[in-house]
Parts: sequence; C-alpha cells; structure tokens
Amino acid sequence: MLKNHRKLSIAVGLVAVIALSAGAYAYWTQAGTGTGSAATGTNVGITIVQTSTPADLYPGGPTAPLSGTFLNTNSGPVYVNDVSATITSVTRTPAAIAANAACGAADYQLNGFPLSIDGEVLADDTSTWTGTSIQLLNTGLNQDGCKGATVNITYTSN
Repeated sequence: MLKNHRKLSIAVGLVAVIALSAGAYAYWTQAGTGTGSAATGTNVGITIVQTSTPADLYPGGPTAPLSGTFLNTNSGPVYVNDVSATITSVTRTPAAIAANAACGAADYQLNGFPLSIDGEVLADDTSTWTGTSIQLLNTGLNQDGCKGATVNITYTSN
C-alpha cells in the first residue's frame, strides 16, 4: 500500500508541476483601440520674376523676348505646370496723358503664353524661363500715346 501511495503522490506532484508550469505560460488576450495623428506641411507660392527688359518697341515692330526666373522659398520642390501672363495696365508718360493720347493693353500682344514648364522648381533655387515675347501692334491708328509707355505684366503659374 505504501508503494501505491507513493505512486499516487508522484502522480499528484506531477499534475501539480504541470498545472503550475501551464499557469506560468498562461496569458489573457483583449482587443484594444488607440488613436494617432500626423501633420502635413504647407507651402507658399513661388514668385515669377521677369528678368528681361524689352525696350524700344514700336508699332508693327519685331517681338521683344521675355524671360525670367522662378523663386521658390519653400523647403521642398514645387511643381509648375505652366505660366500665364496678362497685360494688366499701361502707364503712359505725363506728356501722353496731357495730350490725351490713348494707349492701352490692346495695343500690345504677348506671345508664347501659356508657357509650358511641366517641371519642379527646387527649393532655394532660381530656375529660369524663356520662350515668350511682347510686341507693340500696328493698330492703324495714331499710337503716340504708347511712346515711352511702360507695359505692366502680371504672371501667374499653376
């Protein structure tokens, strides 16, 4: 009987050891939730700068080339699809104003716009653009008001 008791004790001991060791490796599972966020940066528009200075335009004369640079002050590159230009006003000389001699945007023509760029302007870079021009048209009317006038051009890009 002692022998059976001893076997029983060993069996109970083994069961206890197995139960304890299984408990040591047991764990709970539970689903959880959480939140997080990330922020994107922003950028500022590039500046289109005309660097050419066409002069001596006259009615029906040749076109004068326009060229310039893009100024990108962003920390990364900015993609430019194209550049458009509009004659926003014409500043006549005081003599033309006094003589009531007319001259306006319709007396001039911009050529080559929109100008296709289709590229990136790198950060802190001043990439150039060329391939456009301006011309003083011959309207068939007196254009004395355009003598010495300044043509004001606004550039935009997308």
